[in-house]
Amino acid sequence: MTSRTPRRTGALAAALGAALLIPAVAAAPASAASAVSCTSAKAGLAAKLTKDITAALAQRKGSVALGVYDRSTGTTCSLRATSAYDSASTVKVTVLATLLWDAKKHNRYLTSTESTLATAMITKSDNTATSKLWKQLGLTRIKGFLAAAGMTKTMPGANGYWGLTQINVTDEQKLLKLVTAKNTVLSDSSRAYILKLMGQVVSSQRWGTPAGAPSTVAVHVKNGWLQRATHGWRVHSLGTFNGAGHDYMITVLTQDNSTMDYGVTTIQTVAKAIHKDLVPTAAKSAVYVPTTTPREAFVATPPQG
Repeated sequence: MTSRTPRRTGALAAALGAALLIPAVAAAPASAASAVSCTSAKAGLAAKLTKDITAALAQRKGSVALGVYDRSTGTTCSLRATSAYDSASTVKVTVLATLLWDAKKHNRYLTSTESTLATAMITKSDNTATSKLWKQLGLTRIKGFLAAAGMTKTMPGANGYWGLTQINVTDEQKLLKLVTAKNTVLSDSSRAYILKLMGQVVSSQRWGTPAGAPSTVAVHVKNGWLQRATHGWRVHSLGTFNGAGHDYMITVLTQDNSTMDYGVTTIQTVAKAIHKDLVPTAAKSAVYVPTTTPREAFVATPPQG
């Protein structure tokens, strides 16, 4: 497992939260009036998804934002897609994409050191590796990639605090679309590399959006969680799924969770509903069951020095 950064508590945590959060992009409160909105080229699917996602979230507390996009049926769903959240470890996919985008610009391969750091960052959610790559890239390159990707509302965390990068569902879905289909931002080999690493995440971190995915589709995931003095636990999950004629992606961002496990359960409850509607399977077909002891790395603060 990754090294754990000590938590700050009490007044210090409150001060840290006040200093590092950007008020202008604070996430919508849990009570914000918002409804699931779906569209689809497949008859009846949008209405079914809207009903089932809404039902899955009906008894869950906290703020939940989500995005679904299925290329195979032309389906899109969204909920609070423009609300901002602290990224926690989900930003690591952006870091890897930036590294590959920059290498492509300079017509070079990743070095052995970069490959080692990238693998640890995605498959084990290693924070030290992330901090090294974040520092190497610098905000200019990171912002350059965000601009190229059209991720206009993503705001990199300041002073090395990559875990406090502000993200929203709209931008994360843009990123997942780039990773899963041919485009001019990421090369085919870069996309394949990102998906390979997201498909090799250690079992203790393969919770969240993969829950309930049928065995007929390949699972690629990156999760993140973070507890702060305000808005409780942030728990997020990004997933892409392809195979058996299906090609779809899911982003779920949450905060105001009482515990990490509560947020994980919320994400997995809605993910199961989405997979069931997008890829109907026989009752006895195997589905993906994540670990019952989910783990993720502590984030938000870089190593000292």
